[in-house]
Amino acid sequence: MCQVLKAVRVVGLGLTGLLGGAGAQGTTTNTPTPAAPTKSTPVAANTARTASSVAVEISGTVKGQIVACPKALKVSAAAVCLYVQNTPSSLRPLVRGKLGARALGDWKTSGQASSLLVSDTPNGPLGAFVLLAPLTANESLVVVDAVQAPAASAAPRPATPAGVVKGQPYVLGRDLIGVVNVTSLGGGKFRLNSGGGLPLTVTVGQKSAQLGSGTVELPLAPASDGQNLIFPLAGLRSLGCTFTPAGTNMTVACGSASVGLRPIVF
Repeated sequence: MCQVLKAVRVVGLGLTGLLGGAGAQGTTTNTPTPAAPTKSTPVAANTARTASSVAVEISGTVKGQIVACPKALKVSAAAVCLYVQNTPSSLRPLVRGKLGARALGDWKTSGQASSLLVSDTPNGPLGAFVLLAPLTANESLVVVDAVQAPAASAAPRPATPAGVVKGQPYVLGRDLIGVVNVTSLGGGKFRLNSGGGLPLTVTVGQKSAQLGSGTVELPLAPASDGQNLIFPLAGLRSLGCTFTPAGTNMTVACGSASVGLRPIVF
């Protein structure tokens, strides 16, 4: 792993210039191209969600392992970096095929690295970009980042959903695809299933939940934005799931299935 991290850092130095260009592709303007975003650079809330969603999808497709993004990469706080044991030439069609109509155009290459622009919806506006770069002959670094928010029209901070505890990590039900199946039952109720375990039925705003034919107390009450289940990360233990920190991201494992995601902290 030390050798992997060293290779990631080296590639990070070579990708620094490419990141700014990828974030600026797909837009036309007479003003100078802005510098590549830094860790403190704000990104619009919708593009941050796009980057997170794309990273989750790609992680499962390419079987990537979340690693800390190299400091040399001037990426935003929404960026996710994946270590993959495969070549960029093999990964490009996999990623492009997974994203389908959400991919805006085709891969653009610069040296050994390549980038792809992505939208949140098919043929929608630019929301994120994906970068691929070789680490070794059979290993690659995949970077998913949100596009930089326009300085003149930064998106307002989204309202905190009712019932969430500020400072505590939550996950969206849709981000658990692949490890936990989340079904809306209506009336603020959701059912969560992981593999062959007992189903967990939760109610928005209530800590008490039903696990199989019994009951269980969740550490925090689930919430909802009116469409998605917003579930406390620690509550996944009720399903027998475990989670391992990976920088600012998390690897959630339920049985033999796992997925990389970025928890939401309001």
